[in-house]
Amino acid sequence: MKFGVYDAVLHDRSLPEAVEVVRGLGLTGIELNSGGFLPAVHIPTFDDILVSDTARDDFLGQLEGTGVEIAGLNCNGNPLHPDREIGDAHAEDVRRSIRLANRLGQHRVVTMSGLPGGEPGATRPNWVVNAWNSAALDVLEHQWGVAEAFWREIDREAADLDVKVALELHPQNLVFNPAGIRELVERTGATHLGVELDASHLFWQWMDPVAVVQDLGPLVFHAAAKDVRINPAAAVHGVLDNRFRRLSPDEPRTNLGGDEWANEWPKEAAWDFVALGRGHDAVYWSTWLAALHAVDPDMLVNIEHEDTSLGRIEGLEVAAGVLLDAARRAGVG
Repeated sequence: MKFGVYDAVLHDRSLPEAVEVVRGLGLTGIELNSGGFLPAVHIPTFDDILVSDTARDDFLGQLEGTGVEIAGLNCNGNPLHPDREIGDAHAEDVRRSIRLANRLGQHRVVTMSGLPGGEPGATRPNWVVNAWNSAALDVLEHQWGVAEAFWREIDREAADLDVKVALELHPQNLVFNPAGIRELVERTGATHLGVELDASHLFWQWMDPVAVVQDLGPLVFHAAAKDVRINPAAAVHGVLDNRFRRLSPDEPRTNLGGDEWANEWPKEAAWDFVALGRGHDAVYWSTWLAALHAVDPDMLVNIEHEDTSLGRIEGLEVAAGVLLDAARRAGVG
């Protein structure tokens, strides 16, 4: 197995500097953001690489001799967003990322399934959490029709370029659990669509990432190592804790496309993203790695750091230590 870092947390420095951080952690891969919610900070010559072998070789040359390789591309976004300013841009990022992966000798692109509006003419996505009523199933049937057309086309493009598209099982997307990816594959007949197994979003839904890996088997293409801590507030607010605060334009905030922005996390939240080991110990992570290894001995597993209580490098150091310890325990390092 190969272990690395998703580079979003290192967008504050150059690619060579980010690579040096990864190498210093004892890891060998860097997953590069290639669009979607975040810009392709570490791929400034993106357009040139698509058409020029010289530009491609110059870009890859930055990693030669470092001991660190590109470990997939990531363009998480909402390619099915009903606001075409957002949806079209994110959909094109998915297509461009697939082409870029092929040019760079990569075979994995991570993204999200996306989430359409609830009916024709909608302008905002609609996530059905619990389809207990017939109207909710009507919404879902419309959304599946939108998703089916888009992802059938993307699967063909990915197959033509020998790239597999790994969808993160992320809530507020149409595909957020095993049943969802199976329905998408069945509806599209896809051969190159599967999942990125990000354990964190499974934990807070009270799913077991080990059981999910075992359930999905070869549909698991890629993995993200990120932990979750369930807090005492979950006893009162539940895991669907929705006490987010809208940030004002004069506060630091992250644009998600168009006029959509990330909100402030709830105070004393029901759960938090934390560095590996701060929610589940190395023994647990060793069982997760063993399950992934059984699916694919060459699985790419990349740390995603979103623990706001730790600095960028501090958080990566904590996570890398636990991940490498877990790999030794599982005998897959």
